[in-house]
Amino acid sequence: MIEAKSFVETAKLAGFSLYTGVPCSYVKPFINYVIDAADLSYVGAANEGDAVAIATGAELGGRRAIVMMQNSGLGNAVSPLTSLNAIFKIPTLLIVTLRGEPGGPKDEPQHELMGQITTRMLETMNVAWSYFPTEESEVAGAIEKAVSHMTKTELPYAFVMKKDSVAPYKLTSRPTARELAPASSTPDVPFPTTAAERPTRTEALQAVQRVTGSDLVVATTGFTGRELYACDDRPNQLYMVGSMGCASVFGLGLAQARPDRRVVVLDGDGALLMRLGGLATIGYERPGNLVHVLLDNEAHDSTGTQSTVTHSVDLGACARACGYPAVQRVTTAAELEAALADRADGLRFIHLKTKPGAPADLVRPKVTPREVATRLRAYLKEATA
Repeated sequence: MIEAKSFVETAKLAGFSLYTGVPCSYVKPFINYVIDAADLSYVGAANEGDAVAIATGAELGGRRAIVMMQNSGLGNAVSPLTSLNAIFKIPTLLIVTLRGEPGGPKDEPQHELMGQITTRMLETMNVAWSYFPTEESEVAGAIEKAVSHMTKTELPYAFVMKKDSVAPYKLTSRPTARELAPASSTPDVPFPTTAAERPTRTEALQAVQRVTGSDLVVATTGFTGRELYACDDRPNQLYMVGSMGCASVFGLGLAQARPDRRVVVLDGDGALLMRLGGLATIGYERPGNLVHVLLDNEAHDSTGTQSTVTHSVDLGACARACGYPAVQRVTTAAELEAALADRADGLRFIHLKTKPGAPADLVRPKVTPREVATRLRAYLKEATA
């Protein structure tokens, strides 16, 4: 058994300063220690997949992060691990607890199967792993091995943690309580009643590109990323593939890693609905340099224009209820452009209804996801120099 301090402080020497995840009693000492530490950050995620995306955004922005989760939630992380980290080649360090360990301590029945398949799941996803160190003398070597693997392969690495690997650590501080942000003073204008009155997604994206300049732009998976690429491929843009619903929390991690840059997330209605809990996490963290733009065509456009349920959901009200201090409806591409031209500090949610459908001759990006990530890293280094 080791002390939480020994692992966290050693990891800090290796550059890890942000922790995110979903609590498990096995990692409670880490969470408490990080919350107490003034020079570390803990982001409580709504689910394990969100946590992976948050850490991945932070990693791309130059801030190393560690994801903590119970193995029962590993399934929630499969999508970003296999279609974000693996495809873009962005590594992150995982700590996955081993509830229901075969031959281990008695546990609840829901952990039995996952305990049997946890390490096999990691191997199937090409995530290298080792057991979490249980002796103080093993900590530095374990972290060095993990970092070496991530540097060499550009893939995640996992520590699988057995029960009682870490000594208890009692929380001495209180997590910061955040009151609900005041309601935006911007009145909710009515959206056009018919799709024909709405701008196309391409018109909206062209408006975005006219005013984002050197901002970091993250486009959700599907036609949004492809259309943004077709409008104008730029090194400050990231086109999500797979990992549906992760764009907003990926943007959160990126915004926290790079508070010196504005991050604009271009989200879709289907994607936002898939991981609606991300609104609560972002609304609590309230990064002042994040603008969350929802391009809502009430359809899963790239899979056949099947209807979503957003025609009967007020997603702006959801964002406001989750703590976004400024929520704005816009009805035209020009209004979207004007809203983004306002560079006032503060987390914002901008909601635009667009027409369903995409250009008939829409091209696929010729730049690979790995190349997109590599050039964005280079862009950030040049901007910092």
